[in-house]
Amino acid sequence: MNARSRRGAHTESRAARGFTLIEVLVALAIVAIGMGALLATLSSSADTVSYLRDKTFAEWVALNHIAELRLKGQIPAKGKTDGDVDFANGHWHWQQEVLDTSVKGIERIDVSVRPVDAPGNKDTTWYTTVTGIMGDAVSRPDGNNPPFDGPAPGGGQQPGPQTAPNNQPGVQPTIQPTVQPPLPPGVPTVPPSTLIQTP
Repeated sequence: MNARSRRGAHTESRAARGFTLIEVLVALAIVAIGMGALLATLSSSADTVSYLRDKTFAEWVALNHIAELRLKGQIPAKGKTDGDVDFANGHWHWQQEVLDTSVKGIERIDVSVRPVDAPGNKDTTWYTTVTGIMGDAVSRPDGNNPPFDGPAPGGGQQPGPQTAPNNQPGVQPTIQPTVQPPLPPGVPTVPPSTLIQTP
């Protein structure tokens, strides 16, 4: 057997032998590391989606609480109060704080919400805080906001419907047609429309 034949037989026997144990172990280690990184990424994504879902529900709980306070029509007492509520198949803990504002008669309401079983410090693990306002402040009438139950400031006639003493609608003022500026030459004219209200 010559040298060329010996090299061919050696190559064929090596090809038929396959991978060594070390090569298989290295390949398995690479696959295990890749699968571990993939599972960690999937787990992190699932946790993020779950947190964002709970954060959205917490914001809805806070908005609902502020809406309920406004529907009651009574400004809550100043200070902090808290409670629990069931929403979206979950248990939520809320805390409201009523504060004064720089506008007299307007109160600020901060509502913080978190799951009842949220881990960590109960005073720092709020998922959301929503701020609303309530109040009974009424602005004084002026020239830009005339009262609707009497003459306008300055002795002018109040625009809009007048109410008679017996609470019956009074006579509506006549609305004069508007005067339009002349149109350029070549533009077709349209007859002006008039709107007259009768009693």
